[in-house]
Amino acid sequence: MSVKTIILDWAGTTVDFGCMAPVNAFKKAFENKQIELTNEEIRKPMGMLKIDHIKQLLSLEQVKKQWFELYGRFSDEKDVLSIYQDFEKYLFADLAENSHLKPETKQAMKKIKQFGYNIGSTTGYTKEMMAVVLNTATMEGYHPDFVVTPDEVDSLGRPYPFMIFENMRHFQNHSMEEVIKVGDTISDIQEGKNAGVLSIAITEGSSVMGLSLEEYKQLSKEEMEQLNLQTAEVFYQHGADLCVKNLLELAELLQESSTIQKLQRRKEKNSAN
Repeated sequence: MSVKTIILDWAGTTVDFGCMAPVNAFKKAFENKQIELTNEEIRKPMGMLKIDHIKQLLSLEQVKKQWFELYGRFSDEKDVLSIYQDFEKYLFADLAENSHLKPETKQAMKKIKQFGYNIGSTTGYTKEMMAVVLNTATMEGYHPDFVVTPDEVDSLGRPYPFMIFENMRHFQNHSMEEVIKVGDTISDIQEGKNAGVLSIAITEGSSVMGLSLEEYKQLSKEEMEQLNLQTAEVFYQHGADLCVKNLLELAELLQESSTIQKLQRRKEKNSAN
């Protein structure tokens, strides 16, 4: 059965090189509570529903220790909501500015549409956040055929597979073999694996790589290549079926149906084992 639908993530995959907007907002929101987090700690749960992301960060041992030392108690649901409100405030303040297309997105999407694929999407952003992101992306020439946010599937975002299933319902896909999930976070890969679809990771400009476009451009070609290889290794360790550097490489891959078929057979073999 041939692939018909490509489901793409947003920040770090098609827009916002380096997935910078949520990282900056999380950092500021936790700083408001006098909690210091590294970018690596912030990025680890990236791709999840944002309130779940905050809960994950609050569950870190060093964060629990900091919180208890500051407040004489452990965090609770009120604290989660307070941090989330601050996160939203900071995110919305610069979300439009941090939702520009990644360099290859427009050209790659044009090619993928020409090949006849449906283009769906999933995200860790809420519907209100996505309205901002989608507006910027549309003005710059990218608008997928379908957009699903966690609040449209009862807040059961990544790593749950339900946003993928909602895309499949919309496009009337008959089986998992007709679908490929593409993203830049471990949560994207987990989402795809839990849905039983082929899961492909983007390395360049990904949250896992963790560099802004300006930082990435300062690297030599050799350093870029090495960093992409290191990033791919992280994705493979978490179950990615394949890694590509960017969306243009994805478009080239989708042109080679035999390569996709080989990947699907390998995935089925691995699942059987």
